[in-house]
Amino acid sequence: MFRKTLLSCALVSALAAPALITPAQAADPITIRIGHQSMCTDTYPAGVVMKGLNLLQKYLPHTGKYAHATYDVEWSDYSSGAPITQMMLAKKLDFGVMGDYPLVVNGARFQATAKERSYLIAMTNYNLTGAGNGIVVPANSPAKSVRDLEGKAISVPIGSAAWGMLFEMAQDEHIPIDKFNIVNQDPMVGIASIATHKIAAHADFCPMSEYMEYNGTGRMIYSGASTGIPYLHGVVVTKAFADQYPEIVTAYVEALIAAQKWIRADPMRASTMMAKWTMIPKEVFYLYFSNGGYLHADPTLKPKWLETLAFDHGILAKYAHIPALDMKSWVNSTYIEAAYQKLGLDYAKALAAPPHDPKADADRNPELWIAGKGIKAYPDNEALLAAMRAAGPAKEKIDAGYVYDHDSGLKLFAQYAYYVAAPGQKMLAFMTEGEAARAAGKTGKAMDFATALAAPDMVAALTKHPQMPMKMGSDMNMSDMPVSVQTQLGVQKQVEMQMKRN
Repeated sequence: MFRKTLLSCALVSALAAPALITPAQAADPITIRIGHQSMCTDTYPAGVVMKGLNLLQKYLPHTGKYAHATYDVEWSDYSSGAPITQMMLAKKLDFGVMGDYPLVVNGARFQATAKERSYLIAMTNYNLTGAGNGIVVPANSPAKSVRDLEGKAISVPIGSAAWGMLFEMAQDEHIPIDKFNIVNQDPMVGIASIATHKIAAHADFCPMSEYMEYNGTGRMIYSGASTGIPYLHGVVVTKAFADQYPEIVTAYVEALIAAQKWIRADPMRASTMMAKWTMIPKEVFYLYFSNGGYLHADPTLKPKWLETLAFDHGILAKYAHIPALDMKSWVNSTYIEAAYQKLGLDYAKALAAPPHDPKADADRNPELWIAGKGIKAYPDNEALLAAMRAAGPAKEKIDAGYVYDHDSGLKLFAQYAYYVAAPGQKMLAFMTEGEAARAAGKTGKAMDFATALAAPDMVAALTKHPQMPMKMGSDMNMSDMPVSVQTQLGVQKQVEMQMKRN
């Protein structure tokens, strides 16, 4: 009897005593599911870079209700924004990183449901004029403009930022959208279709146009910069996750800000690292992320960006029957404001800072990336081309050359730019042949890279004999050139071979 009483007391005491393992300690890890895009450079601060540097883990909370929390971060890679939205709606993703048009589709689709909602919480990168999207044709296609594509097939990732750009382009060019046969192809399929001439054109987001140019398989005939509408990417989160874990959402934005800072600190190092994490060459990344590059980091929810997203929604509502979107309930600055405060930063000041205008980069010094030596800037385009000519005899390997479009300020691969030389003036670079021809007018001469690289003698010959018809690159006959230029073309071919590696 006494033994039974002791056992009963022990059992009661055990049940009444505090648990040795607290509920927080016994709880399952908090799962954070993120949909990102390793083939879209504009998303990288909130995806590839954050993942590659394990930045999110650095900022996740471990105090208060999270004192004993553990985390399971799941990264899922998608070809575009549309499938990310589908997975978020299916409750299989919490965060999504995507472009401007997919963002507004995400918000509208969530608001079309009975109870589910998403929040726009931060931006990643932008280009004020719309550069980043582009339309590419096979390298040897006769097409010179989008009008040459009427009645032909253009592939694009449906639902992507580039898909939205097609509607903008058709509206600006006064071409009915049904004049184009729009085919759904993700980036990798589109790249292959261009390389094998199975499609007339492929429209895609950054960095696909430049990736195809770099590999020598495609030629861009239309840049999103022609629309003049900002090109944006950002982050959305489900309301359900944000309501349950607001501190984690704030931590995600902190990690995003840290990733942007890391890229800005050393663009060459960042480009090299990102190339190791993805299939995109470092030279293409540098075109986007370097000082004066296509993309500019800014996580703030600027009024300008919200106006752009409202404009994008109007385009999609008109042409793609996207549901209504209440911007006020969708855009949520709570988490980015909290992130700035935790990092000791002034959100109001950052929000008020004007966007970077690419035209301010038009006078930047061109650059050359020499293998094993890094990036070197040159005072002008003539000096850059001279260095490229000298690289062959010096047995130096050229990774890439970069120049700036005189009109837009956009950074270009030197070998795909067009150049204008005029007596007594600096050589200027342009994105397209048409822009170069217009700039040349009656006194200057427009040249492609091959001709410009053949330089000083060729420039002198062209300006001394204005009656000589302009011939571009491979259309030129050897007899048209001075003897010294004929010798230099051998160097030019070596340079092109070097730059078309990978």
